[in-house]
Amino acid sequence: MSTPSYLSSGRRRPLSPESAASRISAYVYGNILVLAALVPITTSPEYIGIAIVIGTALSTFIAHVFAESVAQSVRSGAQLTRSERIEELRDSVPILSSAVLPCLVLATAWVGWLEPRTAHILAEVAVLIRIGSTVFVVRRLQNRSPTHRTVAAAVGVALIATVVVVVKVVLTH
Repeated sequence: MSTPSYLSSGRRRPLSPESAASRISAYVYGNILVLAALVPITTSPEYIGIAIVIGTALSTFIAHVFAESVAQSVRSGAQLTRSERIEELRDSVPILSSAVLPCLVLATAWVGWLEPRTAHILAEVAVLIRIGSTVFVVRRLQNRSPTHRTVAAAVGVALIATVVVVVKVVLTH
């Protein structure tokens, strides 16, 4: 039986299955909330919404770290150590990373390389692709090769995320 890649990667200290799962969860959560922030933005040459995307990622990161730290304290029955708090921060970083690509795409409109609406659509598509790619990341963490079903699952995950975003936008905007 082979060792899962999250335990045998080239990292100095391998990720535990719990940290790998936390990071995947943060990745999906961050991308869904960034997409939900992008969808209702009305772009114009003067306004492309980068601040909303950054604000969404940053506020979600802070809330996620706080919530996960409280939950971890409950699980362990003790206050978190400094290293445990740092690990919670690390495990939540994928939420912040979810804003990078869409902000770069939106910035192309800000500098005039793309029309604002085109950049906005490309940013949304990029986030959907990131969400769908989660299936490939999970397969890699499980040390399993992708198959044709992996591609279908990626499309399915992106479609489910789209439904989640539509529900969030309809209920909150």
